[in-house]
Amino acid sequence: MMSEYIEIKNARVHNLKSVSVKIPKNKLTVVTGLSGSGKSSLAFDTIYAEGQRRYAESLNAYARQFMEVHDKPDVDEIKGLSPTIAIDQKNISRNPRSTVGTTTEIYDFLRLLFARIAKQYDPETNELAKAYSTGDIVEEVRKLTRKGKITILSPILKGKISSNKSLLNTLEKSGFSTIRLNGVEQKLANLKNFKFQKETNYEIDIVITTITNPKKQNVFAFVENALDLSNGSLIALDEKLGDEILFTTFPFCKDSEKIFEPIEPRTFSFNSPHGACIRCTGLGYTLDIDPTLIIQNSKLTIAEGAITPWSRMVANQASQMKLIEAVGTLHNFSIHTPVKELPKNAMDIILYGTDGYQYTVEGKKMTFEGVIPMLVQKHSTSDSEYIKKEIEQYMQETICPVCHGKRLKMEALYVRIGDYSISDLTQMGIQDIYDTLLPISKITPKTPKSAFPALLKNVSKEEIPIAVPIAKEIVKRLENLINVGLHYLTLDRSVNTLSGGEMQRIRLANQLSTGLTNVIYILDEPSIGLHPKDNDKLIKTIKSLRDMGNTIIVVEHDEAMMHAADFILDIGPGAGALGGELIAQGTLKQIINNKNSITGQYLNSKEFIPTPKKYRKGNGKKLTIQGARSHNLKNIDVDIPLGKFLAVTGVSGSGKSTLINGILAKSLAKHFYRAKVQIGEHKGIQGIENIDKVIAIDQTAIGRTPRSNPATYTGIFTSIRDLFSNQTEAKMRGYDAGMFSFNVKGGGRCESCSGEGYVCIPMHFLNDVFIECNACEGKRYNKEALEIHYRGKNIADVLDMSIEEAYIFFRDTSTIADKLQILRNVGLGYIKLGQPATTLSGGEAQRIKLATELSRRQTGKTLYILDEPTTGLHFADIKRLLEILEQLVDKGNTVITIEHNMDVIKCSDWVIDLGPEGGKEGGELVAEGTPRDIIKVKESYTGKYLKKVL
Repeated sequence: MMSEYIEIKNARVHNLKSVSVKIPKNKLTVVTGLSGSGKSSLAFDTIYAEGQRRYAESLNAYARQFMEVHDKPDVDEIKGLSPTIAIDQKNISRNPRSTVGTTTEIYDFLRLLFARIAKQYDPETNELAKAYSTGDIVEEVRKLTRKGKITILSPILKGKISSNKSLLNTLEKSGFSTIRLNGVEQKLANLKNFKFQKETNYEIDIVITTITNPKKQNVFAFVENALDLSNGSLIALDEKLGDEILFTTFPFCKDSEKIFEPIEPRTFSFNSPHGACIRCTGLGYTLDIDPTLIIQNSKLTIAEGAITPWSRMVANQASQMKLIEAVGTLHNFSIHTPVKELPKNAMDIILYGTDGYQYTVEGKKMTFEGVIPMLVQKHSTSDSEYIKKEIEQYMQETICPVCHGKRLKMEALYVRIGDYSISDLTQMGIQDIYDTLLPISKITPKTPKSAFPALLKNVSKEEIPIAVPIAKEIVKRLENLINVGLHYLTLDRSVNTLSGGEMQRIRLANQLSTGLTNVIYILDEPSIGLHPKDNDKLIKTIKSLRDMGNTIIVVEHDEAMMHAADFILDIGPGAGALGGELIAQGTLKQIINNKNSITGQYLNSKEFIPTPKKYRKGNGKKLTIQGARSHNLKNIDVDIPLGKFLAVTGVSGSGKSTLINGILAKSLAKHFYRAKVQIGEHKGIQGIENIDKVIAIDQTAIGRTPRSNPATYTGIFTSIRDLFSNQTEAKMRGYDAGMFSFNVKGGGRCESCSGEGYVCIPMHFLNDVFIECNACEGKRYNKEALEIHYRGKNIADVLDMSIEEAYIFFRDTSTIADKLQILRNVGLGYIKLGQPATTLSGGEAQRIKLATELSRRQTGKTLYILDEPTTGLHFADIKRLLEILEQLVDKGNTVITIEHNMDVIKCSDWVIDLGPEGGKEGGELVAEGTPRDIIKVKESYTGKYLKKVL
């Protein structure tokens, strides 16, 4: 009998303190608690890890090398464990060829649908190309014989002859004795004496037979012979009238006489040479040199280094300068004139060269190819990844001029179902494709042709039964994406542009399509990035996954998700060492009534985030984004009042990130820091003089290697190393701060593991094994460095402290304690000083960045931009974060948050609400004003949900 519970006994992973719990199966369980309390340790590092480990053990060694094998978690026993699937927020794909369509397999079904029922059109004339089946051709020939004799010919050649011998062999092997050469019939034997000219065009057809009595003659066999010999073509000649009709099994246009390749699924694959655009190889964009990136400071002269790539990539600087000086002498410009003062023709010469003209420099003949051709040539020919990346700094992605971003060959783009090409569909929002294909999926054998959608106007009756099941598969997958709140995405959207939350919901939609049962699904905050309007759909989808016979465990802080849960686990009471206990469990009602549950206190409103009594008036100045029209933005003008706390809101896909991150943040980064960024399309930004800097704090990692950690990123580690180097024993030994770095070779790091703390042992057919370094026992440092102590602790002990522990330890050292206090204030007291950056969540990384910025000197004129800062935060953590952001604004700064959390929105001074919907139906300014102004706007979905909390 199958167990009704997942029974966990004494889980001790990370900070869990011998947690024992029974989680009901086939139910929706929410695991909640403060950030760092141990939720993920229980759900992912215990339940998921053990489920995966047991599955891996059932496989052979060869199969295990292709999957991540988890170590056995520190737990006494887990009973009732089914196969586990984790759906997290990691977007691991950096491949620009991977799209929403390919990831969900919808594009594969679309390719199949187009290959089966779409029709080819001529890209030049837009004429429908007709392709015949063998049966069609037989019927057409029989019809023609009613008018008289019809001769069947098989066209072998139309054009120049490459080899006489090869041609004669082909004709002789055909088994037919008569041919037609340039319209004149003759015996094949006579052709041996004919001298073909290599530069002359010829038309050669094999005469198969003349049909006089189709009832007695085997027309089908003759047609098959003709098609086999010519690889799919046949000419029917009317003997009486002399008219010829060409039939082909390939798509063929009569007017232009063009024959196209047969339509196959690979015709629409931008990852295959059969379908990919030749210019961009299926990427949809090309990398082109941007002249504005080559000359970043036009106030400089060429002699002063205005041409940035030359100073970094040209080996012989002196020779290059003399060459350009010679070019300037000939073309009347000086290398000592500021670039901005040079005439256009001089700049064209500098950028594009002088077309092979030879200059004499120090007795040598030299040509000046120009900066841009030089960089293009080096980028295309160099084998060095370093040089390629160096040159790509001066390049911008440009929409492919041939396929216009559609990735496919022109012929493939002129294959249509009704009026739609495959790219027309993939560029639509998911909701729109669903609406377009739904009528096809509903066709039954009893549906009259008059009721068929207009989309099928050129589809034959025989093709309909093929189209319907394919359309059903597509519609089912599209519906799953709509149900998880991704209706605004397009199928051609690159996966590497998606947020972690969007990628997670795509994986969730994929799981719905598989129809698996008796599985344990573990989800990590699926509500991230979702407006409350879309969140309702997500909850219904998760419930439907549960109702299929699965167990759903969700790590979540969202109140609506808790209200929908069958069972709730509250982990706490604090974070890090202060957490790791199961403080409450049960139904929603039981959690609300449990005095020990911090979550329950917020759910029953005993604890709450207070609503401001009044809103700040700001400093009277503003930034104005003019004519924003990137992506789905509808040429909108948006005012950003300064000296206030702002929330930019709207449903998923309404244009929030495009407006704030894609246009505002990038424009200001280019203005203040000369950042090399591609800015979203807009007219301009007014009022930049009213701020002195911009700080955009996103959720990208604080480092790409385990060597980066909170201590190194925030600068705290520099002060700690200085402190250790100033100890008496360190001074006596002559140690400097470098002795306490695990990155410096020859210092105090352990050279056996290069300061990593572990060594990697390749296992070839098994997963690589990482074991603790024997030399340093995982401490990263050598014996000499570890002999230096501060207040009884060595450098490795300090890195192993949590932020909370370190604050107490260093509270008398203000340079360290002040920064640690800020990390505590943003709710990161539980993470360790030396915790590898690769193990931090996006929300944790964002808060480390926020703390780093808060520790810097304030000017009172800074614009802070935060993208969903409440990610991964409990109610109590949000309350603390809001207090910090309020302090920033009280000092005269401006804070903009892109946010869906109603507690944050209600606390803001000014709301900018975009919408009304996502995708093409979004991008408009729906409402702006104080939160109380927003709730008065009927068109605002944000206002509707905001009304409930005000």
